[in-house]
Amino acid sequence: MAMIFSHNLLLFFFFLTFLFILKPSNTLLADQIPTTHSAQINSNSVLVALLDSHYTELAELVEKALLLQTLEDAVGHHNITIFAPNNEAFDLNLDPEFKRFLLEPRNLKSLRTLLLSHIVPKRIGLHDWPQIPTEFSTRHGSLANDRVELTSQGSGEKFVGDVKVIHPHAVDRPDGVIHGIERLIIPQSVQQDFNNRRSLQSISAIKPEGAPEIDPRTNRLKKPTPLTKPGSPPVLPIYYAMAPGPSLAPAPAPGPGGPHHHFNGIKQVKDFIHTLLQYGGYNEIADMLVNLTSLSTEMGKLVSEGYVLTVLVPNDEAMAKLSTDQLSEPGAPEQILYYHIIAEYQTEESMYNAVRRFGKVKYDTLRLPYKVVAQEADGSVKFGQGEGSAYLFDPDIYTDGRISVQGIDGVLFPVQETTESETKTTSHVKVAANAKQPRRGKLLEVACQMLGAFGQDSRFTTCH
Repeated sequence: MAMIFSHNLLLFFFFLTFLFILKPSNTLLADQIPTTHSAQINSNSVLVALLDSHYTELAELVEKALLLQTLEDAVGHHNITIFAPNNEAFDLNLDPEFKRFLLEPRNLKSLRTLLLSHIVPKRIGLHDWPQIPTEFSTRHGSLANDRVELTSQGSGEKFVGDVKVIHPHAVDRPDGVIHGIERLIIPQSVQQDFNNRRSLQSISAIKPEGAPEIDPRTNRLKKPTPLTKPGSPPVLPIYYAMAPGPSLAPAPAPGPGGPHHHFNGIKQVKDFIHTLLQYGGYNEIADMLVNLTSLSTEMGKLVSEGYVLTVLVPNDEAMAKLSTDQLSEPGAPEQILYYHIIAEYQTEESMYNAVRRFGKVKYDTLRLPYKVVAQEADGSVKFGQGEGSAYLFDPDIYTDGRISVQGIDGVLFPVQETTESETKTTSHVKVAANAKQPRRGKLLEVACQMLGAFGQDSRFTTCH
């Protein structure tokens, strides 16, 4: 009996050991099954309160920077703290040039960095600031991967960096808090990008250096031209730097400058093509520029040599109106684009001021010898004449000091100057019905009559 009991006890012990071994395995299998946690944003969220508060300007910038999904993911994982300037701070305490810099599509990275530096992935209350003004300060990491410094003063004022907190706990929600500040927090990297873009230090240039030339009369080197200040325009016109036509050279030839290129023209051309794709509505012309590598390369070389360009880009609706015959001819796409490139730097403001002052303005294009005619119409700038005209539709899509891109709503074609042949009209010319021989002199006629009386007129042929 005792042996049977001990045998059953041994089996029970082995059964418990087997269950103990299986339990971690089941737990391991449960850990391997992916669990999805979808961040649901309810009406009591701090993000919803941001849209309905006095900080709508900041909310619009967040939407332009495509950061809504990033903030929703952050709220789904932890509380957040937003340091938000109110709408008046954007109108009064923000430089208009800096605001224009942030809203340009090509500066999207700087805008995202600036906005994420205002958001800390944790809840920060008043107790997180130093209670007494000391030389120590508390630092917290923001979503922009930089540190936000919190300091206090003896008067009880709270600061985020060097920006004063004017309305602490302006919005308090279960998933976050919003503190109102007097102005934007501008990171050093964003300020540096703005300074470089404004002063053009990153793309400053000097006069292109050409190869040495020999005077054929003396077989000596020609004297170099006097040096000019850095950043001055090239001495030669832009047409001397362009490549020969397709009949002479299949690929663009290099410009007159040497290897010391202080402009990165290829990068700037790629930058403005990428801006067209991000802007939307100009995909056709962007694809054409990508496919016509020789034209894009030549534009980049011209900018590298120090020349400036203004590109009039038709939108997709205008490009869709082109017929197959207009694009199927050899070299037709290149000729169309060359006619839309102006050999000078123009913005919406400069062109509108010119047409307001002078009425009609003709701009030289890279398609010689044709020019683009601009004039004022309906408070905007109108290019071309007649049915083939186009209006300035999206101004200043891309402006970096070297390349200016202006959106238009039509494709321009040069006006063919037809010289009518001069037709000779006979309405203003009186012609005698019967042409008569010119009369001889009166004295000669009398002399012939006298000779005829004597029978001697036959000797003189003049009298016949």
